[in-house]
Amino acid sequence: MDVTPLIPQGKQVIDGYGDGGFRVSGARVEGSVIVFPDRLFAWGAAALAEVTATTLEAVSNAGKAGQVDLLLLGTGARMAQIDRGLRQELRAAGVVIEVMDTGAACRTYNVLLAEGRRVAAALIAVE
Repeated sequence: MDVTPLIPQGKQVIDGYGDGGFRVSGARVEGSVIVFPDRLFAWGAAALAEVTATTLEAVSNAGKAGQVDLLLLGTGARMAQIDRGLRQELRAAGVVIEVMDTGAACRTYNVLLAEGRRVAAALIAVE
């Protein structure tokens, strides 16, 4: 029996992570990424210290446009806390941020995508 979530065609599914990148909808992407249900792009944040309102501007803009309600932030190999100000800035754009390690963020993203949620994931690559 297939226990993977049922995700509609054309959505960006995270198939795997590690070795410094990700496999999204069958394609290998090196480095950190931001994944939306309908698109994906490389993200310059290689460490939590580089995660700022500026580096997450695409997510804020998507929140303001009503495209994203929830951002899953994958902080790398281990979960870490983020600055309260960053959380507040995203909240002002209509986006709630949930912080977890990158593996948990990948798995949670796929489940929420299957549920039809307006979710995005900002994922710091892990080795």
